[in-house]
Amino acid sequence: MKNFASLSLLFILLLSCTGQEVSDQDYQIKTGVLAAPEHQRAEATVLGYNRNGEMVMLREGTNDFVCIADNPTKEGFSVAAYHKSLEPFMTRGRELKAQGLNAKEVFDKREKEVAAGTLEMPDKATLYVSTGDLNEETGEIDNFYTRYVIYIPYATEESTGMPLSPPAPGAPWIMDPGTHRAHIMINPPKN
Repeated sequence: MKNFASLSLLFILLLSCTGQEVSDQDYQIKTGVLAAPEHQRAEATVLGYNRNGEMVMLREGTNDFVCIADNPTKEGFSVAAYHKSLEPFMTRGRELKAQGLNAKEVFDKREKEVAAGTLEMPDKATLYVSTGDLNEETGEIDNFYTRYVIYIPYATEESTGMPLSPPAPGAPWIMDPGTHRAHIMINPPKN
């Protein structure tokens, strides 16, 4: 992450008309792709935020990855990347949250929609979530950490052999088994 030092002077945080700090578009792209596997970053689609805090497309990609830049309205640094087959699922989640639904309501609504066939859910796809602390002096992301989510809808402990909680630090386990959002969690140990 040492390459962020050179970005610090080039990419400053801009103050939006709503008072939120929103990163310059180039900075959002450069940091937004960090959750994606390195060989996928250059050609990935990147969604980020405009001065009003609305999600917008910052760069249309040519590969199978969608990256989400850090949300300036939330504390801490968090970016995500996922296979494009998850985009309908992710978009629907953002729509429902914008309507004011809480996490359980979003889950329940998408569960019904996937079961009804009105919301597309891939049979398998991976989400990468990277977090850290933005060092505003250097522009670097300190304490950078990535966890992995492998969606396998309706999978269970019995169908996968995966336990329902991590049996050891960094070991995979299944979360939300038997639902549309069943997924394997892999949380590598933090340094």
